[in-house]
Amino acid sequence: MKISYNWLKQFIKLPEAPEATGELLTDLGLEVEGLDSFQSIKGGLEGIVVGHVLECKSHPNADKLQLTNVDLGNGEQVQIVCGAPNIAAGQKVPVATIGTTLFGENGEAWPIKKGKIRGEASFGMICSEKELGLGQSHEGIMVMKDDLIPGTPVAEIFEVENDQVFEIGLTPNRADAMSHWGVARDLKAGYTQQGKNLELITPSVSSFHVDNRSLKIQIQVEDSALAPRYCGVTISGLKVEESPKWLQNRLKAIGLGPKNNVVDATNYVMHELGQPLHAFDAGKIAGNEINVKTLEKGTKFTTLDDVERELHEEDLMICDAEKPLCIAGVFGGATSGVTSATTQIFLESAYFNPVSVRKTAKRHALNTDASFRFERGIDPNITEYALKRAVLLITEIAGGEVTSDIDDLYPKKIEDFQVFLTFDKVNKLIGENLQQETIKSILASLEIRVNNVTETGMGLTIPSYRVDVQREADVIEEILRVYGYNNIKFGEKLNASVANSSKFEDYRLQNLIANQLVGQGFYETMANSLTTPAYTELSEQLNASQNVKMLNPLSQDLSVLRQSMLYSGLESVSYNINRKRSDLKLFEFGKTYHDFNGSRVENKHLSIFISGNRNAERWNSTSERTDFFLLKGIIESIFQRLGIENLKPSAVKSDVFSEGLIFSSAKSNLVSFGVIRKKVLKHFDIEQEVLYADFNWDALLEVTKARKTSFSAIPKYPAVRRDFALLLNNNVSYEEIEQIALKTEKKLLKEVDLFDVYQGSNLPEGKKSYAVSFKFQDENKTLTDKQVDKMMKKLQHRFEEELQAELR
Repeated sequence: MKISYNWLKQFIKLPEAPEATGELLTDLGLEVEGLDSFQSIKGGLEGIVVGHVLECKSHPNADKLQLTNVDLGNGEQVQIVCGAPNIAAGQKVPVATIGTTLFGENGEAWPIKKGKIRGEASFGMICSEKELGLGQSHEGIMVMKDDLIPGTPVAEIFEVENDQVFEIGLTPNRADAMSHWGVARDLKAGYTQQGKNLELITPSVSSFHVDNRSLKIQIQVEDSALAPRYCGVTISGLKVEESPKWLQNRLKAIGLGPKNNVVDATNYVMHELGQPLHAFDAGKIAGNEINVKTLEKGTKFTTLDDVERELHEEDLMICDAEKPLCIAGVFGGATSGVTSATTQIFLESAYFNPVSVRKTAKRHALNTDASFRFERGIDPNITEYALKRAVLLITEIAGGEVTSDIDDLYPKKIEDFQVFLTFDKVNKLIGENLQQETIKSILASLEIRVNNVTETGMGLTIPSYRVDVQREADVIEEILRVYGYNNIKFGEKLNASVANSSKFEDYRLQNLIANQLVGQGFYETMANSLTTPAYTELSEQLNASQNVKMLNPLSQDLSVLRQSMLYSGLESVSYNINRKRSDLKLFEFGKTYHDFNGSRVENKHLSIFISGNRNAERWNSTSERTDFFLLKGIIESIFQRLGIENLKPSAVKSDVFSEGLIFSSAKSNLVSFGVIRKKVLKHFDIEQEVLYADFNWDALLEVTKARKTSFSAIPKYPAVRRDFALLLNNNVSYEEIEQIALKTEKKLLKEVDLFDVYQGSNLPEGKKSYAVSFKFQDENKTLTDKQVDKMMKKLQHRFEEELQAELR
């Protein structure tokens, strides 16, 4: 938001330079992000002086050029070559002296230098109105009044305005500071705290009066909840033309382009007081009546930008007896605005429901200065005052008469807020004991009224325009920002508290697993929770009726919350593959969302994607593709890190996996994983194999918290390993071998491991070879060869008996 320093000085006599004022604004919470210079005429006419043409004769080498001798004051005379047809001796003219910089229409700099034109020296330039930025005339040089003294700076004659403009990073809660008046009000409070009691000067409206009652516009508000206050008045006999220079300069300084005197006046009052206004051409109001109401859904309405829009049934409209004229608080209509032919207007000043305006502005993707203020909450108590201020300004610069009384429809007054402030809470939150008189002084400077004072605190009335101050904590924040954050003293003692948190907190375990996956070569991704509803068609396990839909989606592709982590992850996979990054290891912690008959549920997940090669290609190693067992090993390592043991996989039933498994606990599924079907990958234009794991993170946390940790000393006696090379039928699984071994020797057999598999030539048909290792250990003594041989023979017998195994 732009705030003019000169404009501020109309409200408060600032005692400091703009830089110091900007520092105070920042201390008060209105952070100044920049301070820019503004000149009503670019360059400020610096270096331009009044010259007296003493002599004018033809250029010896050019028919259309003149040689002039010009007096620049103080006895200085220079020769200037001029091509203007109206140059003549005796004239007083503006002269750009050597070293002056002029500026073109596009802002490009044009320095004036000593030069030669057709062989004759020229020491400056006699300028036209357009070259100086004082008008559009470019047919000849500008001839000035005869009584001007040579050498007088032209900037003094045309009163060039120089201003400093603050760029304030206004936070959404500070609706009270969306005007020069609001900023001046804050500055007054800041200077009061510094011991400088400055007067806040408000524009007077005491001269407002009704000239006659010849043009009455009947106002009707159908829904006072959407328009709690609505004021209007008519002005007749005005003349729409260009605004005076001072008004144009005020608007230009804050980045607004002047339109005409009526529209400029409404914009001026809006930025002056924070109250948006709208002027209607009264001659275009059918039936001389204004109806503030909503219209049927789908009603067509063309706005000022000549865009035809379809209205929503909740859009509040300003209508006449036949048609809509304006989207209330947002944007005017194309046919009801003020033009050069307008001679009478209906001027509106209102307080509209902030939520209603915000929804309408979002719905139609319109962001105007008016909606910016209405949707944050303006002051409902200045509606009539701002209207009178605008009427006086319009009649001053556009003429005309006030031809109706002000209609003020305000059926239910918006009350001020009541808050009780306790002194202990103030001192506790601020960290310093403030004197009661200091607190009272600050509150008074903020227009917060103290109703009563007790030993423990005080009852306060907060003005209704402070929509951000409704709680005790808000009041304390106001006290602190005016008192000054920099004025709070720091003690020598630093106190800190350490919160007791469980090692099973979600964020702790999430960081633990994330660090482990990163160590295994994974990259963490963060996908948008918003997605397209079309993804529910890719799996029968997703139900379109369970989509959580956005009320105001940015687009159809981002209109629902995701039900699965799979598709947003495949978007990332596809994005990387299309950019030649095909070896991928990705993971994401995120949520899925479901609507079960009006009951909305969020579930947290950990998703893992792997595709391409396990490792980057190297000269000293061969490339190896990722596979199902790599993913299974990663999943088991996560379980192991969380201390979850003795889980057995089972086949997964899912139409997104061509093959897959699922690990479950007694209560719920922990993770499903497998190879994604090609028909799913085809939808994302992915041709290479992709493996996917979906952890139910909430269930995983519950299982982790429920586990019991036990500790035992490292055995001091060594373990013994023995191997078997078993010839088995093809239908025998490793799981069967492991189960038989552990049942046969329950006490001393600690581990069983499969370290080689062979199928091929030199083996009988229907046979395969498994190389299996067995680890034995006695925690109380060293095992002998005799004991180990006995156990191995026992295992061999069981394998031969139950699996028809043979030793190779």
